[in-house]
Amino acid sequence: MPSRRRFLGACSALAGSMLFDRSGLLTIADAAAPAAMLKRPIPSSGEMIPVIGMGTSSSFEVSPRSAEYQALKEVLKRFVDGGATLIDTAPTYSNAEDILGSLFRESGLRLRTFIATKLSGVSGREQGLEQFRSTLKRLNTDKVELLQVHNLRDWKTQLEVARQLKSEGAVKYVGLTHFVERAHEELAQAVQESKPDFLQINYSVTQRGAEKRVFPVAKQLGVAVLANRNFDDGALFDRVKGKQLPGWAAEAGVTSWAQMFLKFALSHDAVTAVIPATGKPDRQSDNLMAGAGSMLTAKQKAELVALVG
Repeated sequence: MPSRRRFLGACSALAGSMLFDRSGLLTIADAAAPAAMLKRPIPSSGEMIPVIGMGTSSSFEVSPRSAEYQALKEVLKRFVDGGATLIDTAPTYSNAEDILGSLFRESGLRLRTFIATKLSGVSGREQGLEQFRSTLKRLNTDKVELLQVHNLRDWKTQLEVARQLKSEGAVKYVGLTHFVERAHEELAQAVQESKPDFLQINYSVTQRGAEKRVFPVAKQLGVAVLANRNFDDGALFDRVKGKQLPGWAAEAGVTSWAQMFLKFALSHDAVTAVIPATGKPDRQSDNLMAGAGSMLTAKQKAELVALVG
């Protein structure tokens, strides 16, 4: 029965290539091995980093004895195995740093990651230094790759602290962050004044304000950009619920709405990496697929904005 065997084999291959996107729509993924993840340079050094990173707000704020913690083991494994490195966290994300440190201790994956954490909610030099010392213990590490001043709180003093730690070898890069549209002008001015290695700001299909001022300043000064809130805190999935992906999605190598939204952000030439948060292994695998292949054209981005808006 060779023909029957061939038929069953074909059916099995097809089933293996099927994926459900986050709106519940069935899509067909390429059955071949995924392409290598794209990397982009950090302008201040030329170091290349993968374009898909991972956030930890909410998703890593779990109990160490919970089912959610067990799932995060696989989330981290898939992240690293998929070629990603940059993990963004903060000492004010509840126990996220503790959980990440515990996962590093159990998995031994710390050396394959690029930790981006923050000086968050503190004022004055001593508070900044004390918080950083605590962060190193929580993360189970002796240094971090990126230390950012969170939401511009006491940013001049805290950036000085970060740069001191950089000179001591405890930090490789320094940055400034924010996460809301109304702070874009203030962030742009702070970046222009201080020229950090990185800035982090919100950017998505429906939150595009960074294009006006923040991104041009980043490009002009050679500052790497981390784009946060790429799914607009999940609101983008509500906007496309029940909608099919655009007909040109396959041309862009897109098989889910999550990939579409991440590729939208990555298609701006100022963006170095995106940092979507997830605590679910299947969503991690889905997110990682956005880091390969071509980005969206200007026409495709405009059509997506019209479709989602």
